Amino acid sequence: MVQNSLRQDNQISISTAPKSIEHSCPNCSHLELSVFYEVRNVPVHSCLMMSNKQEASNFPCGDVVLGFCNNCGFITNTEFDSKWSAYAPNYEDQQSFSPTFNKFAHSLANKLIDKYDLHHKNIVEIGCSKGDFLLMLCELGNNRGVGIDPSVVPNRVQSDASDRVTFIRDYYSQKHSKYVGDFICCRHTLEHIQPTAEFIKTVRSSIGDRHEVNVVFEIPNNTKVLQDLAFEDIYYEHCSYFSPGTLARLFRNCGFEVKDLYCDYGDQYLIIEAQPTDTPSATIHPEEETVSQVADDVRHFTENITDKLNYWKDYLTAAQQKQEKVVVWGSGSKCVSFLTTLNTVDKIEYAVDINPHRHGKFIPGVGKEIMPPEFLKTYRPDRVIIMNSIYRDEISKMLREMGVATEVVSL
Repeated sequence: MVQNSLRQDNQISISTAPKSIEHSCPNCSHLELSVFYEVRNVPVHSCLMMSNKQEASNFPCGDVVLGFCNNCGFITNTEFDSKWSAYAPNYEDQQSFSPTFNKFAHSLANKLIDKYDLHHKNIVEIGCSKGDFLLMLCELGNNRGVGIDPSVVPNRVQSDASDRVTFIRDYYSQKHSKYVGDFICCRHTLEHIQPTAEFIKTVRSSIGDRHEVNVVFEIPNNTKVLQDLAFEDIYYEHCSYFSPGTLARLFRNCGFEVKDLYCDYGDQYLIIEAQPTDTPSATIHPEEETVSQVADDVRHFTENITDKLNYWKDYLTAAQQKQEKVVVWGSGSKCVSFLTTLNTVDKIEYAVDINPHRHGKFIPGVGKEIMPPEFLKTYRPDRVIIMNSIYRDEISKMLREMGVATEVVSL
């Protein structure tokens, strides 16, 4: 673990014949995992905002060593150390500045309100970030809410429901069971937690015998990551990687019945809807894949990822040799993983982001300053690489409106 020196070149290891190690699976407790992908010396956080270049460049680094469980199909970073889980108010992951993302969030909120009759109810969100989604649920359904997150910033988001929502700056634990309410949601948090079964059992225990409480979790869809060779979605903070089947099996084993299981947002997000039960359910949802199918996806990833990594290394090297100005749009985790996995930090001068709370800050482990989109009016880049293709139309529109003529490239 590099703690106080400039980030050195990382090392990537990909194994088409995964090696077995003794390591307990956080999902099913199986005592053996197969390591298939390693990226050494990457930043332990991607979204903590650094105030200067030196602080960002000297950011602590760790290793990503992905292990696959042949028993349940779960994938975890076997080198993850929770001591680096420093989520705090300067952890900046708010996505609600994007019209594309807001449209999705609004649609999901309305769907859940209609489906579960969330009107005048008590709602709890575990890992609420800055509170956008919880406030939306409370606005649209005239609900009351409690949001629990160590990085929450009360009053960051202005809302008519603010007086009906309480924010608690803390990690969720059994002590918060008094806030169970009528509905629990948890979005993009479980992938940051390694003791997954322990965590879901804590949620189940907090609910107790209130079987009418519905639970909804949303996380990244690792099936898409593996099939699309999306190496930019593999980084230290994400220690847990779920496919539909591994997620459903986890919930069933922890005392829940799976009511629905589906992908959304261009299949990037995986959503599970569940209810507590005292009787273990054997019902398999149609969207669940088998462990052998996950193994096939792992094999596909290991056999093809090197070509994709080499493509992007060559792409950025060629642009630098031509003295082209290349900008990355999106300064979050995908950007950090993209640049550090490829060892091409020196080939990108700036990253652009629409989140105003990121502007003027520096990316951990990368050291690049984050600029507002308006910066491109004067910088005039030759190419803009979009970290998430779902935002391509939105970004292209912004560029046209700013009068910035450039090549737009999606990962």
